[in-house]
Order: sequence, then C-alpha cells, then structure tokens
Amino acid sequence: MATFVDHVTLHLRAGNGGNGCVSVKREKFKPLAGPDGGNGGGGGDLVLVADPSTTTLLGYHRSPHRSSDNGGPGMGDHRNGHNGDMRELMVPIGTVVKDVEGNQLLDMNEPGLRLIVAPGGQGGLGNAALASTKRKAPGFALLGTLGWEGDVYLELKTVADVALVGYPSAGKSSLIAAMSAARPKIADYPFTTLHPNLGVVESGDSRYTIADVPGLIEGASEGKGLGLEFLRHVERCTALLHVLDCATLEPGRDPISDLDVILGELDAYPVPDGQKPLLQRSQLVALNKIDVPEGRELAAFVKADLEARGYRVFEISSVTHEGLKQLNYALAEVVEQGRAEAAAAEAQKPRIIIRPKAVDEGGFVIKVEGGTFGNIYRILGTKPERWIQQTDFTNDEAVGFLADRLAKLGIENELYKSGAIAGSTVIIGPGHGVVFDWEPTLTSTAELITAPRGTDARLDEPKRRTSNERREEYFGRMDAKSSARAELIREREAGMWQTGEEEYNEDVRFADVELTASGGVVPADTESADEAETDTEAETETEVDNGSDVDAAEEVPK
Repeated sequence: MATFVDHVTLHLRAGNGGNGCVSVKREKFKPLAGPDGGNGGGGGDLVLVADPSTTTLLGYHRSPHRSSDNGGPGMGDHRNGHNGDMRELMVPIGTVVKDVEGNQLLDMNEPGLRLIVAPGGQGGLGNAALASTKRKAPGFALLGTLGWEGDVYLELKTVADVALVGYPSAGKSSLIAAMSAARPKIADYPFTTLHPNLGVVESGDSRYTIADVPGLIEGASEGKGLGLEFLRHVERCTALLHVLDCATLEPGRDPISDLDVILGELDAYPVPDGQKPLLQRSQLVALNKIDVPEGRELAAFVKADLEARGYRVFEISSVTHEGLKQLNYALAEVVEQGRAEAAAAEAQKPRIIIRPKAVDEGGFVIKVEGGTFGNIYRILGTKPERWIQQTDFTNDEAVGFLADRLAKLGIENELYKSGAIAGSTVIIGPGHGVVFDWEPTLTSTAELITAPRGTDARLDEPKRRTSNERREEYFGRMDAKSSARAELIREREAGMWQTGEEEYNEDVRFADVELTASGGVVPADTESADEAETDTEAETETEVDNGSDVDAAEEVPK
C-alpha cells in the first residue's frame, strides 16, 4: 500500500448559486404592497491551503473527488438564501498546482498560502433587488450560476535544504537515519527508496532539513529508472550532497565514474525559469562506507582527485558515525549561507501589485465562424455567459431584461461591425451555448437606419388624406364600376354570354320541338306544350308578385 504520493489529479466541483425569489408582499388592506423576493446565496468555494503539518498527497490519491455546498434559494419577505460553506483542502508546502493543459497556476511554497482553485457560483437576485423606478414590480428573478467544475493537477516538490544524491544502494537512507530521527526503509537491494524521506538535523543553533530521494542511474534525465521522480524533488534544495559508494562490488564502477554520471544527469535536467541550475548550487562529496577496509583505502585514494576538482570531501561511515560531525557542521554552514543569499534576493524582488478589474469592463469578444447556411457569430465573455445562466427563458419579462443588458453592453454594435445582419445566427457561450436569430433594434446604432442622409424615418409621421382626396378616390371607384357594368351589357347584347334565365328559356324552346327524319322540325305534343306555356305564365306572375324581376314588374299595368 502506498504511503507517499507526490502527484495526483483532483476532480473538483464547487457549489452552485441559489436562485432568486419572485414574491409580492401582501398585508391587510394592501394585497400588492410591492416585491419582497430575497436573493439567492452564493455557492461554496474550494480553497487549497499550504499546510506545514501535511507531508503527502495520499488523502487525495484515495479520494480525488471533492465538492462544496450549494447556496440556498431566496425567499419572500426579503429573506436571502444561505451561502454555501467554503471547503479548505490542505496540501503540503511545495505543491505546484496546474490545470489540465499543464499550465502552472500557483507554486505553494510558503506556509499559509491560499488559492481559490474552484470558485462557487453566484447567487441570483430576487425581484426586490431588480425593482427600479421604471420597473416597480418585476415578475421575474435571476437564477444562480453554476460553480466551477473541472480537474486540477497537484505535483509535490519536496522543500528541503540539502538533497542526498547518488547511485542506488550508496547508503543515502542509512546516512539520513544516522543524522536525523527519520527512519526510512533500508535494505541491501537497489531502489529500496521509492519515495523521498525528510529528516531534520540540528547543528548548534542551526536547524535544516535533508531529503533522501530515489537513486540515480545513467539516463535518469530521460525518464529511466526513478530519475524523474527523483529530480523533481531536487529543484528546491539549496545544496547537494553527493553520496559515493566506496565499497561497491559492481564491475566498472568507482566513486569518480559514479560522480561523473550523476553530474551529467543533473546538468541535463531543466529547472523552471528563475531557479538556479542544479550544478551551480553548493555541492559537497561524502565518501561513504569507510567502515569496510577496502572502502577506506578507495576513499583515501580518490579524495585528492575530488578535492582537485574543487569539492569539499568528507570520509564518513553511516554505521559507525565516523565523520558525521564534521559533515554536519559543513552542511549547516552551507545552508546558512544559502538562506542569507535567498533573503537578499527576496528583498530585491519587485513588489507585486494586484489591481482589481474594473466593474464596468465589457470583457467580451465576437468570433465569426463558418456554417452551412452562413456565418455564425459566437459571443464569448464573462458577463454575457453569466447573464445567460441567470436568465429564466420561460419568462418573457426575464428575456426582455436580458436583451436590455446585452444592448447596454454594446453587443449589438459589435455584431454590426462584425458583419451580422438581421436573421444571422448568434451563439452566446462556448460549445452549443444559447442560439438565437439576431433581430437588431433601430435604437441600437445609427448605422442600422436606412433612411436618406439628412432624414430620419422614425420622425416621419403617417400622412393623412384630405376630404378632397377621399372624394376623388370615391368618384373614381364609382366611375370604374359604371364602365364595367356598361361593358357587360354590351357583351350580353352581342351574344357573347347569357344570363341564367335566358339559358333556361333556350332549353325549354329546344324541348318543344323534335327532329324529323328529313332534318326538319315538327311541334311536339300539343297538350304538353300548352301545359308548359301555362306554367311559364304562372311563374312569370309569381316573380312579379315577389318583386324578384324589376323589368317584369315594370311591364305589369297598374
């Protein structure tokens, strides 16, 4: 089971903001006493805190999902919703926070340093807060926004004064156990140390920490062995102590060749900007395992060569503690010198000035994207995206309030400058977002007015007709009707068409005759013809009585 974890991915979800309330105050004799809806509470934040008592990220390795509480909704009678509780996540000092793309957010290298890594959502305003002189009784409220949700990457870089570097099984774990109260795992096989071990050492009035990290091999800077796991923890150390094995039994190895390989790997490892390269830091050499006779002889043989390179060399034994006192004083001296240089460099650093953003800053951009049916205009910005989340699109009044906010922000003017026209597709927010067809208003920008220069179509009143114009139009319609009626009469007299009564009489006339074999005509049955004539005269008298045929009525003698 793992007991030390130095990198982990956190899945965070901050609390959502509470919705605002729509309420109207009702009292005796005052059924509509005004809006009194409260505001929604803000969601809880997720905050990373550098804690000196935390030494590992093991807790987040076992439970990487963390969340905070949501804000409460607003209520009537001006009662605001409760804010979600902020949740603090303790991390070791030296933790580097990165986003999913690998960009560094903060290096938490000081105790008590705080970072709001996942801000909570903003609570929505109630209708009482939205009331104004022009909108005395809003029938809507703003919704709460969503809290931040995503992943962050935590990478622990051990903060120590001295780092013990060397080949596997060179005696680094035994040395830290002999000089401090640390009790790392010690065994006689390579790569016994799989994770860094920290130990606190006291030397007179000075106190410093030493780090025992996994051993180096050739190619460690390229990721072989546990090299990268080791080198990450060496970045923050002030001094390096090369622990060389003088009693190794592996062929082709000696303290000089081991040191050359380690120096090559340290030189190939890139450090972050602003930090001193590893080989430019203070370095000491410890020839370990002189309790073995062959090791003492080899240490005495190579000591002169190492001192000729400019290193301070100490012959030590982690078993018998020989030479550890002198090594302890030398390390304390180097650490104190490094601390003095760091303090002087800290005093010369430029002062950091944090300027808050302007409250009236627009902060939006319009991106033109190609589409199948024309260009798509995407609006990205903090304010427009937040306003979209706060709008209840089932409420027409809330949608109108959103349109007013977007117009005041100047979005319509920028859409016109980007080439948008009436009916263009506009999307607010990334991804799918909120899609709508843009309908520009005439009050948004003067360029949208298409009237001739020097005129304004909005100021033109509708023209009203005079009495003479209406009289002329009426007589014109009457003359047109008389002309059409006269034309119809001429066409009927010319036989171009017949009325319904004339067509009926024509059918009766053809029914009263029969075609002969020679092509002539003979009268039909005389009785039938008389009956038909009698019926016709009766129908004529009936039509005259009903007044349906004016011409027939005029022929009847008075």
